[in-house]
Amino acid sequence: MEKAIDLQGLTLGVCYYPEHWPETLWESDLDRMLEAGIKVCRIAEFAWSKFERTEGIFTFDFFDRFLDLAQSKGMKVIFCTPTATPPAWLTEKYPEVLNAFQDGTLVRHGMRGHCNHTSPVFLELCARLVEQLASHYGKHPAIIGWQIDNELNCETNMYYAESDSKAFRAYLKDKFGTLEALNDAMGTVFWNQEYTDWEEVFVARPTLADSPNPHLLLEQKRFVSKVTIDFCRMQADILRSHCKPGDFITTNGMFGHLDNVQMTEEALDFFTYDSYPNFAYSLNQSVNANAAAAGRLRDRTSGLALSKVRSISPNFGIMEQQSGGGGWQTRMPQPAPRPGQMRLWAMQSIAHGADYISFFRWRTCSVGTEIYWNGILDWDNRDTRRLQELREIHKETEKLSSVVGSRYQAKIALAYHYATEWDGEADIFHGPLDGVSVMNWFAACQTAHAPMDLLCLRDQLTLEQLLPYELLILPHISLLSDMVCDVLKAYLEQGGKIIFGARTGYKDEYGRCPMRPAPGGAASLIGGTVKEYTLVPEGGGGTASYAGKSLPMPLLNEVLEASGGEVLAVYEREYYAGQPAILCRRVGQGEAVYVGSAFSEELAAALLCRVGLEEPYAAELELPPEVELAVRVKGDKVYRFLLNYTAENSIFTCKKPLADVLSGLQYSGRVTLPPYGVMVLTDL
Repeated sequence: MEKAIDLQGLTLGVCYYPEHWPETLWESDLDRMLEAGIKVCRIAEFAWSKFERTEGIFTFDFFDRFLDLAQSKGMKVIFCTPTATPPAWLTEKYPEVLNAFQDGTLVRHGMRGHCNHTSPVFLELCARLVEQLASHYGKHPAIIGWQIDNELNCETNMYYAESDSKAFRAYLKDKFGTLEALNDAMGTVFWNQEYTDWEEVFVARPTLADSPNPHLLLEQKRFVSKVTIDFCRMQADILRSHCKPGDFITTNGMFGHLDNVQMTEEALDFFTYDSYPNFAYSLNQSVNANAAAAGRLRDRTSGLALSKVRSISPNFGIMEQQSGGGGWQTRMPQPAPRPGQMRLWAMQSIAHGADYISFFRWRTCSVGTEIYWNGILDWDNRDTRRLQELREIHKETEKLSSVVGSRYQAKIALAYHYATEWDGEADIFHGPLDGVSVMNWFAACQTAHAPMDLLCLRDQLTLEQLLPYELLILPHISLLSDMVCDVLKAYLEQGGKIIFGARTGYKDEYGRCPMRPAPGGAASLIGGTVKEYTLVPEGGGGTASYAGKSLPMPLLNEVLEASGGEVLAVYEREYYAGQPAILCRRVGQGEAVYVGSAFSEELAAALLCRVGLEEPYAAELELPPEVELAVRVKGDKVYRFLLNYTAENSIFTCKKPLADVLSGLQYSGRVTLPPYGVMVLTDL
């Protein structure tokens, strides 16, 4: 069942922390929020001690007062469960709730996310707290929804406490039944790793050369996802038993070793994301060291993350939208957003499917680790440039109210697969390919103004999910099941086009390499197999002759062998010069293409041209590369979002008369889009 946010209009919110400020400020804060167009505030995600200062003694008056004030002002509230920051009394009395480093050293109180999700004591105390909050606040008229925890698996996505090993053993015993089956699936015959007793099994521990059993490590990540989903579902079930009809339940963030699609299906009404495009300008970290395109696109690359969010909820919320620069006192330093960028980033989120935008945060905190993470207001509480920009955003979102419920439209989908991602983290022979190829496909589609979705590949994949797309890209889905291949074949037979990348289908579900030619179940679709492979030799290889052009074939080269497929390109250099690099095969009404390498941006662009999907809106708009085109559609209404990510004017051409929803102006012919400018063009 589709899980999408359902609002009456584009809504603006803000993250607010009543416990950080004198109560005498609350009323003026709410008044200023409302004046600036804020209609919702998110509260309480780190406030456990405000409810349970000592064990078992619950008090509610602090947030009662805030909620009653919010109700009197007409401010709506998203209430959070504060389980991401358990209090000091809890971790001191029950140290078994603490997460641990891989060597077993306990993580201590003083940050956040310092507990694990397998400790029976922690689960019991969390459930009791959520029950108390839900039963007391669940019917409050100011509350419209609940956020579970905060950014699940953010601070860490691996857990090494004693309770984690116990729970992991139970998980494996339930899944595999016997030690013999576990040993077979995990390949423990290698290096004499066989288990003869369940008590010998642990979550990954320090090993020489940091090389634990890769198959057991992959299974541990599946276990982490399951445990985190169980933790989320436990809270959701309690909340649903108390909250008002129509109040939603969600969570925020998108972090590692967590199947967010499954979590949303099983526990949430829709998914929300925390969007921080300014990380692209971080002063001490690369945007993406794997791909030069990321450095060129900068904050535009946030659209890739938003596309992944859209694969979870086609219409979603932004629970934290960046409003300022800064960072933590210890890391993530960023410059302040330039004038117009806060608006640009909010519109980027809306263009990609967000119907709710909540800015982080109302006022910059004056204490703690985040004293430099700027909000709408600064410490001094005076009006800021960002507050004025918020007022302008509010005026524009009111004009865009009809966009709510419209869907992002794309003819291209790029597939991702959680188990392949998790396995690739510990596999240098396929993991690094994905970061390069995904970014280069995103860059090629952005430059060609070809909107692209992301699509989660699961064994539950259906033909109906694929049919809206003309092109499906599977960059490097190493753990590709035969069940999914059957759906891909049906898609091809009905006229779809698929482009596979190197390392497709060569592993099974446990990350083992079975004795069959790569690309496994996809071999019959592409009309060929992989004869041999090599990492691209330094100073050699890495290019292929395709359609009269020499195109980069980076990182890893597979030498292909055709068996019914047509050779589209051959390698140009090294000992495999002249041998097949790209194959294609007709399947029914469709076509499968297999590329024996990672994807360069040039190669991705060439393949877009092959399938005729470059500049799909060329009949309406002629756009320069620096302008993003995103399209949302509702019925016969088409919203064309144009976003300029540069500090310069950008010139484009309207090939037919179009009207800008934001300015009310009509355009035809050459048009100037100002620095960091946004237009939303519709038919007259």
